[in-house]
Amino acid sequence: MCLFTATRLVSRARRGLKASSAKEQKFRSEMARPSSSLADFREVFAKAKHIAIITGAGVSAESGVPTFRGAGGFWRKWQAQELATPGAFARNPSRVWEFYHYRREVMLSKHPNPAHIAIAECEKRLSKQGRSVVVITQNIDELHRKAGTKHLLEIHGSLFKTRCTSCGNITANYKSPICPALAGKGAPDPGTEDAAIPVEDLPQCEQDGCNGLLRPHVVWFGEALDPDVLTAVEKELDICDLCLVVGTSSVVYPAAMFAPQVSARGVPVAEFNMEATPATNRFRFHFPGPCGTTLPPALARHETEII
Repeated sequence: MCLFTATRLVSRARRGLKASSAKEQKFRSEMARPSSSLADFREVFAKAKHIAIITGAGVSAESGVPTFRGAGGFWRKWQAQELATPGAFARNPSRVWEFYHYRREVMLSKHPNPAHIAIAECEKRLSKQGRSVVVITQNIDELHRKAGTKHLLEIHGSLFKTRCTSCGNITANYKSPICPALAGKGAPDPGTEDAAIPVEDLPQCEQDGCNGLLRPHVVWFGEALDPDVLTAVEKELDICDLCLVVGTSSVVYPAAMFAPQVSARGVPVAEFNMEATPATNRFRFHFPGPCGTTLPPALARHETEII
């Protein structure tokens, strides 16, 4: 993330805290004990006009998507942070492409779970009422899109987009395999040898006269997030009157700042996660358990809805 954008986000969050009134301080004191009352959340949900839903790896884990985080989070003998870097790609593009080819092929066999579907159905239903839902996701698996979500901001990019290292062209790519040389490659077993595919046989740009090496259009460790996407995120967070945090550990920045920033200006935030996170006590609601179980009843049609 670029320093300017990070500084701006932190500055805005601090301004919200400094400008707090006695009423807001009392409000935050009450939030130190987040509620797990579904009935209370449903009352807030029924009145919300602009809902922002921030999602992380936890929502996709229930679809069987490997997270490559924590114990056992290895592909062969490497963790994601050893492969998902510009340096790793420069040194060994074949190995990095094997890793992403494996992930793409895995995702082609996965399906949205009840949490993804509940979010998409909520967006569709509320749009008919003149209300809006935006999904701000850290995930690159496109399961929200597959579930039917339309208003989607993918802050870390997508497994199914490529970017040319020569001309910069970005395009959707759902080929399986993404190129002939990667067919049958990418096995995650520790004993598997690298395929050592020549660069000219790795995915190539199809723009006229280019033929540059393609890379996954995802944000790697050490890279800045797309400033246009971050600007869109800021605009949505500025207008939301309800924020949900779903399946995220609240430790990966800058996304970890989003919900606390919203909460600091008095907007209700509800966390749906397997367990408490470092940000839990800053939110009004916390619903522990699998997102696929807790989220559908929370986002179901409220009795006051006309449509």
